[in-house]
Amino acid sequence: MGQAKLWNSNYLKIWFGNFLVHFSFTLIVPLLPLYLSETFGADRQTIGLCLAGYSVMALIIRPFSGYMVDTFPRKTVLIVCNFFFVALFAGYLAAGSLAMFTIFRTIHGAPFGSTTVATSTVAIDVLPSERRTEGIGYYGLSNNLAMAFGPILAIYLLQAFSNNFQALFWISLSVSLFGFILDSTVRMPKRDYVIGKKKISLDRCLLTDGWREALDMMCYSFSFGIMSTYVAIYGKEELGITGETGLFFSLLASGLIISRLTGAHALRNNQVSRNATIGVLTSVCGYFIFAAIHQPIGYYLAALIIGLGNGHMYPAFQNMFINLTTNDKRGTANSTILTSWDAGFGIGVLIGGFLAEYSGYHAAFWGAFIVNAIGVMYYFTNIRNHFEHNKLR
Repeated sequence: MGQAKLWNSNYLKIWFGNFLVHFSFTLIVPLLPLYLSETFGADRQTIGLCLAGYSVMALIIRPFSGYMVDTFPRKTVLIVCNFFFVALFAGYLAAGSLAMFTIFRTIHGAPFGSTTVATSTVAIDVLPSERRTEGIGYYGLSNNLAMAFGPILAIYLLQAFSNNFQALFWISLSVSLFGFILDSTVRMPKRDYVIGKKKISLDRCLLTDGWREALDMMCYSFSFGIMSTYVAIYGKEELGITGETGLFFSLLASGLIISRLTGAHALRNNQVSRNATIGVLTSVCGYFIFAAIHQPIGYYLAALIIGLGNGHMYPAFQNMFINLTTNDKRGTANSTILTSWDAGFGIGVLIGGFLAEYSGYHAAFWGAFIVNAIGVMYYFTNIRNHFEHNKLR
């Protein structure tokens, strides 16, 4: 008998649904600093404070989301959370002041955080067990493609609509609505659940066995938070790059796609640590180039290298979290990696805003490199051996 079908209809639906959720999110992320600056006159520090709230809210909600998807019907949790994610895009359209925008942006982090936990857990459920490790790697492509192509399209759309940010908010709302409709058609395998028998506790919300991996992941997302948030405004103000910022995200996307596809074979053979090692070493080189070379060549080369690194690193770490626990705690494992990513990302946006305001963008990007390098050192001294000695599969 041949291998079970990886790209079954339900996996395809949840894959594309996840792509649309992240695409609607990333369509506006790199342009929000420009929007806040041009529309409300916000300075760099205020921009960092305003945008960090989204990640903080997602950070708060994600541990509870892991408990919810492990306790209640996962599709129901997904649909409810996804509905509120779609609805809150309307808040950006209605916000007439910086304070109101900050409130809506912060609240929006809650349904985003819970939706992504539910979606990734549903994806694991609809995968054939013998191809789960490989499928998790491919699933991450939906995040990566959205993260890369969303900003590319946003930059061109902003020019096409003559800097009309409201048009982008409408497009994000429409895209997220289509993702909601697609998710609602997913058919879940039967699963037993008993409401009330799983008491809420720390180990039902966060994977306590994976705290080392979570701490390490925070270092990598800290760096990515700084770079992805301030790359467009840095390119415009200091390198004179405007429409060509799309090339940065194109190269980032290319690196992510190449590494996801080339790394899938290693994941299929359960070589998780190998992929993680390649990923963290490649990424740190990319952040060094981005911080050290203040020219377009460094700007674009770093994008490709960081993409190659993250495409290997993230799916490897996601498999680490899942393989450190039992199947009934998949939601907890997914919420833990996403919580750690959000925590690092939010801290990176916040600290990056302070550094950019008082010391300039170069200081912010050197900070991103240093924290990433600390994460790499921690990986080799603690993470790799801990995973190999404690993995269950």
